[in-house]
Amino acid sequence: MVDDILQELRSRSGDLRSLNASVRFLLGKEGEVIRVDGRANPISISREDAEADCTIRISPENLQKLINGKLNPMLAFTMGKLKVEGSMGVAMKLAQLLDD
Repeated sequence: MVDDILQELRSRSGDLRSLNASVRFLLGKEGEVIRVDGRANPISISREDAEADCTIRISPENLQKLINGKLNPMLAFTMGKLKVEGSMGVAMKLAQLLDD
């Protein structure tokens, strides 16, 4: 599932470039990581665990739903399905980019 998420995010790398920030997704109990660095040229989407402007804790299943438009980011946040650490502004911008 994480590989599918990586592929989907990479297919949207053009959109994610405008993020101009780094986001780290911490996925579930397994501790898997996906990191998007919108400042890199070309944009970097990898499993590298490094500091980021914003860290989002979410299950792989919910991240897949979020990317596919089947889970509203604000509703997920409100229901505790995702937790944000760091820049809330970056998280909001990411939500808009994924919602397109």
